[in-house]
Amino acid sequence: MPGFGATVSSMEHDNIAAPKSRTWFSRAKIALPAVAFACSGLLASGRPVPGSERAPQVALKSGGVQFRMELNGGQYSFAASGHTLVAADGAAGVYLAGSPVSFRRSGSCAGAVCHLAGVSAAGGHLQLTVTLSPHQAELMATPQHAGDELRFVTAGAAPGFGLADHAVLLRYSTLPQKQYNTDISGFADDQFLSGQGLARLVSNFVIYPRRQFAEVLVDPWMKIIHSSAAQIVQGVAQAHGPVKLYYFFGNPHQIYARYLAVRNASGYRVFRPKYQAFGVGWEAFGALGWNTNQKTVEESVDRYIAMGYPLRWIVIGSGFWPAEPEMNETTSFGMWNREKYPDPGAMIRHFQSEDLAVMLGLRITFIATGPFAAEGVAKGYFLKKDGRPQVFHGSWPKLPYYLLDAHNPAALDWYMKLVKRWQAFGIDGWKEDFYGYGGYGLRDDKVDPVNDRLMEEKQLVIERNGYLSSNGDLHRINDFNYDQDQDRGPVNALALAYSGFPLVYPDIVGGTFGENRFASQRTRKMQIYMMRNAQWAALHSSMGMGEPPWTFSAETAKVMLQAAQFHQQIAPYIYSNALRFAGDGYPWTMTPLPIAFPDDPHVYGRENATVRGYEWMIGDALLATPLYGNDYATATSRDVYLPRGEWMDFDTGRLYRGGQTLYNFALPPGKTPLFVGGSGITLEDRKGQLLVCVYPVTAQGEADLSLPEGGAMVHIEVHGLPVGTPWSGISVRDSAGRSVAAQQSNHAFVFAPHAGQRYTVQALSRR
Repeated sequence: MPGFGATVSSMEHDNIAAPKSRTWFSRAKIALPAVAFACSGLLASGRPVPGSERAPQVALKSGGVQFRMELNGGQYSFAASGHTLVAADGAAGVYLAGSPVSFRRSGSCAGAVCHLAGVSAAGGHLQLTVTLSPHQAELMATPQHAGDELRFVTAGAAPGFGLADHAVLLRYSTLPQKQYNTDISGFADDQFLSGQGLARLVSNFVIYPRRQFAEVLVDPWMKIIHSSAAQIVQGVAQAHGPVKLYYFFGNPHQIYARYLAVRNASGYRVFRPKYQAFGVGWEAFGALGWNTNQKTVEESVDRYIAMGYPLRWIVIGSGFWPAEPEMNETTSFGMWNREKYPDPGAMIRHFQSEDLAVMLGLRITFIATGPFAAEGVAKGYFLKKDGRPQVFHGSWPKLPYYLLDAHNPAALDWYMKLVKRWQAFGIDGWKEDFYGYGGYGLRDDKVDPVNDRLMEEKQLVIERNGYLSSNGDLHRINDFNYDQDQDRGPVNALALAYSGFPLVYPDIVGGTFGENRFASQRTRKMQIYMMRNAQWAALHSSMGMGEPPWTFSAETAKVMLQAAQFHQQIAPYIYSNALRFAGDGYPWTMTPLPIAFPDDPHVYGRENATVRGYEWMIGDALLATPLYGNDYATATSRDVYLPRGEWMDFDTGRLYRGGQTLYNFALPPGKTPLFVGGSGITLEDRKGQLLVCVYPVTAQGEADLSLPEGGAMVHIEVHGLPVGTPWSGISVRDSAGRSVAAQQSNHAFVFAPHAGQRYTVQALSRR
């Protein structure tokens, strides 16, 4: 097959003209837009019209989007307003079992739907249905024979972003520069599946913001994914039934809204997260390694709280199970190591009295000689091979194990009844962490049904495995340690955000010292690492503490505490944007700049290990600019790019005009790496008081904010505020026109919000 496997440098660009404006889709908001079908040079039978000079083709149009396919060869493309969005491949558009497919009409091509029959050059058959709407196209192919390989192919586009965990694999596998980069140009994988390296959160959604399109083939089994400036391929290694490929068109807001709808409709659900997960957490494995017991856990957590850490949740991820080898797993349901945890109920009540949610580790693995394995085998609740329960061997658990068949409703019900044995002790949630299954070819959504049920029951969930679903309160990147390439962390986190997993938890601050994977002596480099890692983590949806800060220098401990307290300060604003994400699919909590500002050429080519421009928007008002990457120990400044608008340094209050790069901008440890811009309206926890904060960065602005408890909305409008001039006072009025008390604090005017109110903010006078 010509063209497959082609790779190009991420510096290459496509040469197809992109639309000049992001607003060309605005007319598509008209209800029920007309859809047209054209068939040039083609009889109803699919044979060319005698004398026709054009090859037979079909065309659909909906809301300004045009689909066109050349039937002889199946090359297809999409365009809008005279501009090509997705160009056709030069050889073929669909391959079945490695052979190019040509098409003819097999039914109506009326309205928004066209039915086509395909025959490959090798004689294989498939049916193809094309459904077009203003911001979306669905190509559904049904091969005649199950198990056939199927590929959809178009010309390429670059840069492209997405692929979740897989995005950090390609730098060390396919490209000569071997450098971490969020731009996935050059990625090529014909065995795209979870379990490849650290790839456990899986999404084959790829967005091309410059070209205003994205695509995803929805299938939980092994996929074929290529993306370069020359060619884009999405397919399946073996068709298990109808194969659905989706294209989304428009600006990023429109694209992510359609992606959300497809995820939910396909059964890969996006749930509303819970506020408590967005606070600062503590993980036993990070703080204590394997030395976890009731005494050490209580002492460590209580010392953190006494030092001023605003902890909201804790995880005991391992070591709580009975001592017998066959019990060394999180599926010891309700059975504790009573020597280490003599009174777990009292321990849990103690933490809950401190307003902490208590989570345990949870997996779907059952040690074959463990206490519940025989029942699972007898009732057919485990995955089978050749009609018998399959025995797995992996890095954890150490002993052979069975694996829950989570897609069996009876098995899932049984599993959830076992989970209640932990809940009976008062457990609030779970750190889901199945790993070590590479080589078995398991479907990507092996854990999704479990996480769905846990979220339905309002349990806290830290999600680590899944396909397309956001069925956890947080999306965790793989273990991230001191001895690793530190550019992986920010690239991994941003790749999750691009892919529809923006509720990023960047793993335990400092990593897992207790595993003894690296020397833990307190060198100056390690001290800097702990400060930088904490400040970077604080800008995500959640951060978790581990290695005790009191074992480091006073300077390091101070910066770590400041980072945790700062995260708690902005947690209400992050959570408000998490609820926005659940409602419209847009990655509000962590919006990479190419998504937030797709028309700005300066935001591209920065999220890599050369530039280390790891920046993102939080909502529409905060710009995160952490100094992070493998140069963390020596770098003291970054070239910070400010998009259009006015931007205020969060610490100093100094204003900067956007559309410029602040070269060598000083970011020493301890400085908050954050700017305020956009609407300038945030929701913050300042010393335990929930406040709306209005920063003087725009004369006119508005925001809808969700309050943390219950998600009730407040609306804020700003009118006529002077930009760049300190305010001597403002007037704040609620929905009824009543005056609301406000004061100036830390470069902003602040006031306490009440659910359901609409607030108007205006300046009184200038100094």
